[in-house]
Amino acid sequence: MMLNEAYVGLGSNLGDSVQNLRAAVGMMEEFAVDVLPSPVYRTAPQGFRNQPPFYNAVCRVVTKVTPFELMDRLLRIETGVGRRRVFRNAPRLLDMDILLYNRLVLKSPPLTLPHPRMSERLFVLRPLADIAPHLRHPLGGASVGEMLRNLQAQSDVIERLESQLATPVSRRAAANGNHRSEGGNMFGMVSRIG
Repeated sequence: MMLNEAYVGLGSNLGDSVQNLRAAVGMMEEFAVDVLPSPVYRTAPQGFRNQPPFYNAVCRVVTKVTPFELMDRLLRIETGVGRRRVFRNAPRLLDMDILLYNRLVLKSPPLTLPHPRMSERLFVLRPLADIAPHLRHPLGGASVGEMLRNLQAQSDVIERLESQLATPVSRRAAANGNHRSEGGNMFGMVSRIG
């Protein structure tokens, strides 16, 4: 079976947010070949602003599952951590979004790839740039670093924390040199579905 490279955004602003993110990384390691988490960032909430700050990270996930299977597994992880969907942009124990899956372009509800708002979100691009600065957006072709520079003028508060999400499995992957995607994706696949 073919290996696929996905990037997954994680966010939490209820309970022990860093622990919620760490738990999500551990649960992804149960079905992934490799999981590489970014550092954690504390960010201002988007949309509904009368809520606690968010803790955000991005993980590179190497997996054999399809994008729809990945989405299903991420939803099960959210539910397992205790997420309840109350209203759009509501506070949450855990939120997980597939940002990119190989270079797949897909618009097939309930999944759109790449994530339609990833290039507008500093809380996505900053941690993504830590693990894959040269990764290119499959539609516009801009690198993560280029997209991040275009957003630096945003006034959103973003602060890198010392908290690490790495588990023993992801620390081993980093020690073995499987810690950075320098461009495109590691498998060079280009897919477009309509």
